[in-house]
Amino acid sequence: MEQKLPLPPFTMETALEKVQLAEDAWNSKDPECIALGYTIDTEWRNRTDFINGREKVKEFLKGKWEKELDYKLKKELWGFRNNRMAVRFEYEYHNAEGQWFRAYGNENWEFDENGLMQKRFASINDLPIDEKDRKLK
Repeated sequence: MEQKLPLPPFTMETALEKVQLAEDAWNSKDPECIALGYTIDTEWRNRTDFINGREKVKEFLKGKWEKELDYKLKKELWGFRNNRMAVRFEYEYHNAEGQWFRAYGNENWEFDENGLMQKRFASINDLPIDEKDRKLK
């Protein structure tokens, strides 16, 4: 049985730990590693993409980092209850043409009893920025 500690129901301490672990995993930009935090049949909404299953998550992430270069992410816990969390995030990246962006968003997460994320719903907006205005380096 796959498990990803900490397990729900979350406390403030374990919720903060779960968010930090997610941030660290995403900053690795390793789709194989990141996907292990999700159930085999995970459901995602990422912007306008609807993604179902761990294998589709891997494909999505590989494509993401082919377009979003020098990606750096920061996540912040906004709230939690039992096996659910609300997370605010921002990340920065540039495209192949060298234009930098800061993406802002909110995620709603739901975990199974083994600590794997079974649902991830993300709303994200991009703001073009100058490289000199980057906050996440």
